[in-house]
Amino acid sequence: MCGFAGLARHEPRGVAAGTLDRMAAALRHRGPDGCGRYAGPRVGLAHVRLSIIDVAGGAQPLGNEDDSVLIVYNGEVYNYLELREELAAAGHRFRTRSDTEVLVHAYEQWGTAMLGRLNGQFAFAIYDRRTESVFLARDRFGVRPLFYSVVRGDLVFASEAKALFASGEVEPAPDPVGLDQVFTFWAARPPRTVFRGVQSLEPGGFAIWRDGRLRGGRYYELDYPEARDEPADALPALGDLLGTGVALRLRSDVPVGGYLSGGLDSSITCSLAARESPYALRTFSVTFDDPRLDEREFQLLVARQLRSQHFIQAIKPGDVASVFPDVVWHAESPLVRTAPAPMYLLARLTREHDIKVVLTGEGSDELFLGYDLFKETALRLFCLRQPQSRLRPRLFERLYPYLDPAARRGDFWRRFFLDAGTTDDPLFSHLPRFSLTSRIKDFYTGDLRATLSGADPLEELRASLPSRFAAWSPLNRAAYLEMVTLLSPYLLAAQGDRMSLAHGVESRYPFLDHRLFEFAARLPTSSKLRGFREKAVLRRWAQGQVPAEVQQRPKQPYRAPDIPAFFSPEPVEYVREILHEANLARSGMFDPRAVAGLMRRCQAGVATGFRENQALVAIVSAELWYRQFFTDAAQVRPGRLPVPDVALADGVTAPA
Repeated sequence: MCGFAGLARHEPRGVAAGTLDRMAAALRHRGPDGCGRYAGPRVGLAHVRLSIIDVAGGAQPLGNEDDSVLIVYNGEVYNYLELREELAAAGHRFRTRSDTEVLVHAYEQWGTAMLGRLNGQFAFAIYDRRTESVFLARDRFGVRPLFYSVVRGDLVFASEAKALFASGEVEPAPDPVGLDQVFTFWAARPPRTVFRGVQSLEPGGFAIWRDGRLRGGRYYELDYPEARDEPADALPALGDLLGTGVALRLRSDVPVGGYLSGGLDSSITCSLAARESPYALRTFSVTFDDPRLDEREFQLLVARQLRSQHFIQAIKPGDVASVFPDVVWHAESPLVRTAPAPMYLLARLTREHDIKVVLTGEGSDELFLGYDLFKETALRLFCLRQPQSRLRPRLFERLYPYLDPAARRGDFWRRFFLDAGTTDDPLFSHLPRFSLTSRIKDFYTGDLRATLSGADPLEELRASLPSRFAAWSPLNRAAYLEMVTLLSPYLLAAQGDRMSLAHGVESRYPFLDHRLFEFAARLPTSSKLRGFREKAVLRRWAQGQVPAEVQQRPKQPYRAPDIPAFFSPEPVEYVREILHEANLARSGMFDPRAVAGLMRRCQAGVATGFRENQALVAIVSAELWYRQFFTDAAQVRPGRLPVPDVALADGVTAPA
């Protein structure tokens, strides 16, 4: 896993090596093992490397036999050995053992059609010197990021936005509409970002730059061709896909570890990895002092069964607040929860124990209807079929069992779900969540409200839905919305890619093998959610695979302390400073009087609800983000680059 950046000029006026080095330095955390660059008259490429496959020979930029095609690449293509064999049979010659070189020859052989053949998580840029074009692409589910900006006909691109700003060619400025999306969906929706003029290549998308123009397209679309009945061979087929998905993601020239949360998904992943790995498996977990958040009992149970070397990142009072500014810097976005902070600390622990690749369980909840949101959707539909019933709404008291029982009773709780929207609204499943998150906007300044006048993130989302959306079942519509509004732009970014690669650790996601997604999408939703039992088919398969206590336990979502992280018992000093009236006035995002009222409630210990927890984290993170990217003198924090492993100029290959 790596980081890359580059520029493509409309006119051949050259790309300075110093510009590329600044961009690479801003990404140094993603690739601490090496770096390289190509500086040409029209295109420049920069790369920082996290060496995992072909440690000795996979330095980038990397080209074909005559360097007429060059690539910089972030990610892994897990079926590269099979593709290499096919390409070698077609006459392509290889000089390394890397998956990177396979992509170069795949482009030569199949052009953009290569994308449909790849099983992996990736973003890359291929410079075709024969046509003076740049080909950008991103994996199907958006595991790896790719940002770009077009400035006066020139294309600037990078794995993270901070590298765009380090080029000196893209001016950092906030995008109010992107911010409003964060405070609606938890993240800006690609191609929108929180930076004006900076776009994110969409998952399953590609773009081609040529002659100063950028043309985009898609090679993968999510679809849910749900079957009426579960296939007779569903369990063995599921087992085969899980097994091969994990086996492919163990392909590495360095040891692969696992994140072990104690839930079903990570336990399955680590169990399969322990059987297939040539190394003794090392597993890593987060624990909390708060028993409502802690899962150590189940983590240790699975670790003992696997006989893994298990390491624990205990989250102590003050830990979240101490790293939160760095978390925001790496996330490059305001956040509405502190959950990325423990993942940041977990990645640091992982790297300290010499593991730079880990398997994780993300994606399973979206594929197998694991979240309480799906139960909530089914229950809301059930109640609205008989709106006069007094018994049906009482079932809401069984939702969200990890919350205080007193908070899950009463008419207000039930009406919150039943009055959230009509069943014919395509966003029906998510309207309660969107409504709750949007309460952050109660703290907006009048100026920000005026700026956003006419912007409607929900209507934009409705307009973006695919034409086949209406034909899907309500639960599959909910699954789609979860994939495009939360999984890719938030979970895989703010909690995944950005936190792990802040410490040079690559996360791999077996549940996001596209073959497994397509299998799950064809299953009837009744195979996945049966009453209040989530991931039913996965649980059936897991019998005997993981401890019964884990296989049978209800879903416990990963959470971290929000307001308590910053008020324990006094507000953290930087929180007090950035939420001072003068600093709030500088950014112009939040009303100082409303924020002062929230601060008083936090200090008094009476701000305990979701609304206030989200608002406090959102405001603190947004003010940190604003300071880091727009007001600090040093807008990037470039690390020192070593001597390049590869230094190319004007097409002349010259290892440095």
